[in-house]
Amino acid sequence: MKLATLKNGTRDGQLVVVSSTNERYAPVEGMTLQKALDSWEDTKSTLQLMAEALNSDPSAGRAFDPVQAHSPLPRAYQWADGSAYINHVELVRRARNAEVPASFYEDPLMYQGGSDSFLAPTDPIVAVDLSHGIDFEAEIVVVTTDVPMGASVEQAADAIVLVMLVNDVSLRGLIPGELAKGFGFFQSKPSSAFAPIAVTPDELGDLWKGNTLATEMRVDLNSKPFGRARIDQDMTFNMAQLVAHAARTRPLAAGSLIGSGTVSNKGADGGPGKPISDGGVGYSCLAEIRTIETIENGAPSTSFLNWGDRVQIEVLDDTGHSIFGRIDQVVEQL
Repeated sequence: MKLATLKNGTRDGQLVVVSSTNERYAPVEGMTLQKALDSWEDTKSTLQLMAEALNSDPSAGRAFDPVQAHSPLPRAYQWADGSAYINHVELVRRARNAEVPASFYEDPLMYQGGSDSFLAPTDPIVAVDLSHGIDFEAEIVVVTTDVPMGASVEQAADAIVLVMLVNDVSLRGLIPGELAKGFGFFQSKPSSAFAPIAVTPDELGDLWKGNTLATEMRVDLNSKPFGRARIDQDMTFNMAQLVAHAARTRPLAAGSLIGSGTVSNKGADGGPGKPISDGGVGYSCLAEIRTIETIENGAPSTSFLNWGDRVQIEVLDDTGHSIFGRIDQVVEQL
């Protein structure tokens, strides 16, 4: 089934069930997505029945408008972002003439992001200064029910109840200074934006394989194709492994979000990926192409986002239909 949250003037919005075509919805009265996740075993059957009724009757429900949608979870108890694609890490390190520690291939990188104010899918990316190096990062995210401390990968997989898309906005110009302090990201990671629809793994069918999405991440920049990387390719850690990593020393509460990190593919020859214009699959963030330009030419030639730039992120099924709806954002100055 598919779920979304409509803006209704409250912090957590109105939970709705969305049809499989993303065209119609039915409200779940008195319910938010967090409330549903808190009692998932009791509520999922009711939500499923609503989804079946909506999908079986073309006249049922109301027209779904993504512009009226908030993030499926407008705020969450936890948002932890991993780095499943070591290719991305390898490139960044190579540009600095640094090697990737061997432990990174067995022990995932992960940081804890701000989860108190997520952006709606069509909200602007508001920034203070272009010198901050505004960047997008296209990723997949899973939402969990309660996960016990020390959960196995199998237990973690069972706890994944929803899949989403995120633009994990980064301010690249602030990252080096923050990391140099030895205390991690904070100001360099503003609010993230999520696609309007959260989808249960069973709804994804054969596209949900090995605890990840077996399709491509579509990223357009100013209405031109920028990235078409395969989500299930060059993935060192799957989503269940990342959830288990997050729960290694503490339990995860229902409604926890775990991200994949920037989707990143190697080139066909095993080297750095190429732009779509050069026959490659492109990139899921600007930092990666800038890193490759630095490796090949000594300096980057692609700029970070500018005022008025438009970023669109989406995933399609085998028939070309949007699964999660689209993240569609324009960069604005505060």
